Amino acid sequence: MRTSAKIAAAFAAAALTLAGCSSNGDGGKEGGGDGDKGKITIGIKFDQPGLGLKEGSNYKGFDVDVAKYVAKELGYSEDQIEFKESVSAQRENMLANGQVDLIVATYSITDGRKEKVSFAGPYFVAGQGLLVQNSNSDITGPDSLDGKKLCSVAGSTPAQRIKEEYSQGVQLQEAQGYSECVELLSSGTVDAVTTDDIILAGFAAQDQYQGKLKLAGKPFSEENYGVGVQKGSDKCEKVNEALKKMIDDGSWEKFLKDNMGADYKPNDAMNPPKPGGNCG
Repeated sequence: MRTSAKIAAAFAAAALTLAGCSSNGDGGKEGGGDGDKGKITIGIKFDQPGLGLKEGSNYKGFDVDVAKYVAKELGYSEDQIEFKESVSAQRENMLANGQVDLIVATYSITDGRKEKVSFAGPYFVAGQGLLVQNSNSDITGPDSLDGKKLCSVAGSTPAQRIKEEYSQGVQLQEAQGYSECVELLSSGTVDAVTTDDIILAGFAAQDQYQGKLKLAGKPFSEENYGVGVQKGSDKCEKVNEALKKMIDDGSWEKFLKDNMGADYKPNDAMNPPKPGGNCG
């Protein structure tokens, strides 16, 4: 009888232990929010100084800080974030295939993209610009590109705009990343690089390019940066709330100054933006 009682007690203890292990689910994490699910995968750029830059095992930039803030508001700690490189041409596929949960990578909200993905935001409004060598006085805007070699990134909004609106006489070269374009500009292989002004400003501020490259003319578009999520995802409105809080509590302004410098002045008429209305 004693042996039977001991066996029964052992089984009861084991059952309680198993119940305790499974009560929290997902690795036994406690508390509410999406963070209980283990991790969140966020697509960023790896080669955009000031915005999304990978240095060894570290990631830094305005987009990176925005991504961390949003993840925290969704219930994830920094050690639960997995950053994945998202090149411009692959962003829609990465969301559709579930390779990433969010994309925070200078991702302009457009009607065409909204057919495939949902957007929270905008969290920043940029304008397309041109980067040239410091000695260049010929290029003053998109209308002065005839006969010039211009570099942008395949699948990006700036490249598409140049093709549609300024293609006559322009020799457009498409690269996989803006760092490649800037290297081609620095070596004189191309005459200019085009993308959003905040991206170009980040490159021009790098040590190896200071005094060598400059922004030419004024921005000639309006680019609303959004956080991309899978089409119809219930995360979209949650991200919008996180972005609104980030702007209201002063974090947005701090992230911008920390990464772009106190001298960078975004367009006051458009920034800070008002997130919302793009989750459909």
